Amino acid sequence: MSTRYRCRNPEGLYFVTMTVQHWIDIFTRCEYKNCLVENLDFCHKNKGLEVFAWVIMTNHLHLIVRAKEGFVLQDILRDFKKHTSKSIIKLIVENPQESRKEWLLRGFRKSTEQTNEKEKYSFWQVGSHQIELWSNDVIDEKLNYIHNNPVKAGFVFREDDYLYSSAVDYAGGKGLLDIIKV
Repeated sequence: MSTRYRCRNPEGLYFVTMTVQHWIDIFTRCEYKNCLVENLDFCHKNKGLEVFAWVIMTNHLHLIVRAKEGFVLQDILRDFKKHTSKSIIKLIVENPQESRKEWLLRGFRKSTEQTNEKEKYSFWQVGSHQIELWSNDVIDEKLNYIHNNPVKAGFVFREDDYLYSSAVDYAGGKGLLDIIKV
């Protein structure tokens, strides 16, 4: 992971952004978004990830997360990115309805050429933007930012109408992931 953004406080609550290479709009299909949801759920149940808020946009993911005691957030995020990268590339390759298959794979292949990685495809940008949330005001700011993202993008009129977000949980409903409300 990038040394620019580091989880210095192991008990800290963090706002994390993970971005797809070249800002490619991959999360326009439900199967790719569902892959992220399933893997976040796996990390929550098996790897010590506590999720407080989340949203999947077309080319990036925002989270408010923390690692449970005895776990390391950077390790969880590294494993999440590695697994989802391979899973989504596999979904692209095996999806007969994916009209952008060659273009997508070419874009992810080109990324590895630029970064000299050993993998055939590079799905996520290197590292992830991690900001420790040190006060209730900052937590509220990032929570509102996450939940307003789909509204600002014009996907929905109301935050809690967007399926791939924790906004519905904060509005009193039940979303796709088990979260801890802040």
